[in-house]
Amino acid sequence: MKALCWYGKRDVRIEEVAEPTIINPRDAIVAVSSAGICGSDLQIWNGRTPSMRAGDILGHEFMGEVVEIGPEVHKVQRGDRVVVPYPISCGGCWHCKREEWSLCDNTNPNAWMAEKLFGYSPAAIYGSSHVLGGYAGGQAQYVRVPFADVGCLKIERDLDDEQVLLLADTLPTAYMAVEQAGIQPDDSVLVWGAGPIGQLAVSCARLFEPRVLIAIDTVPLRLQMARDYGGAQVIDESLGRKAVREVIEELTGGRGPSVVIAAASIESNGHGVGPRLEEHENGFETGLPSTLWDAIRACQKGGRVSIPGSYVSSVEKIPLGAAASKSLSFKMGHAHVHRYMRPLLERIEKGELDSSFVVTHKMVLSDAPVAYELFRQVDGCVKVLLEP
Repeated sequence: MKALCWYGKRDVRIEEVAEPTIINPRDAIVAVSSAGICGSDLQIWNGRTPSMRAGDILGHEFMGEVVEIGPEVHKVQRGDRVVVPYPISCGGCWHCKREEWSLCDNTNPNAWMAEKLFGYSPAAIYGSSHVLGGYAGGQAQYVRVPFADVGCLKIERDLDDEQVLLLADTLPTAYMAVEQAGIQPDDSVLVWGAGPIGQLAVSCARLFEPRVLIAIDTVPLRLQMARDYGGAQVIDESLGRKAVREVIEELTGGRGPSVVIAAASIESNGHGVGPRLEEHENGFETGLPSTLWDAIRACQKGGRVSIPGSYVSSVEKIPLGAAASKSLSFKMGHAHVHRYMRPLLERIEKGELDSSFVVTHKMVLSDAPVAYELFRQVDGCVKVLLEP
């Protein structure tokens, strides 16, 4: 089969590799119909993710048709159309029973590596580093899906791939960022970064009916999307720090936003006022992504900062003094995708949510190396779907 394989910094190639097979009786094999490129994929492409190995298959956001199942798979059958959540979860451990799916105890075969870095291991992730399991990803024609009864959401209505694919990652990540911020009707909400997760965070925040909803970015297309699809008031960050601060204060009655969602990943590090990232020899970063710096400074006293943006490793120089002095609260983490998939699918089916508008480009898998370059350039590209 064809798959997109990683070989080094900004070196990804379409290769012929062996098709996956059933290894465990709870496995399924899925023929991929669509796969997304995400910001964390871009981190891998940019060489910011330690413990990658040459030939690793990329991609954690995918869907397709079940073509083979193991003898202990009962909830999905051959021919089912499914979306697969990016965390691999067993369904039976202490965390899974608490619906903390991205913290599963049992799916990372390299848990010892994660424990050295984090203290404890989170769940494994498709198409990511070997610290998070080294599982083959979905930017390929076929994928092995462990714990298929736990990790496959059946799509039974006639919905296009772009309407439901983002249930695998982007939409639940955005929704969890909004939910964990505890938005109330009298809140003012600022979404800093209007990429795919930022766009959908705006759309999800709108469901909670905040008093003020603002989106910040530098790209005109993204600002227009946040205005047209999310109903947000928008601020062009390229106006400069002083002008941006003045507009934020004007829109929030001089107090600043009570909720800031820092929706940009570590790759978005070009226009803020914070310190810039530097790479260490081991692939880790030091410094502070500027979006997170700005989010902390902008947030209202007593406010909440929600961080869905992907941070692979270590960052330093976090202004804890400012955060502590203003009594800020922080919530962050990999999304517990399984918890949100079905409720969000029901909202899509009812027409209450639409994530398809962020898909600006659809390309064939063989053009994936070009797609990564396009996604990196940002202007004119918000989300790319690959079709094997």
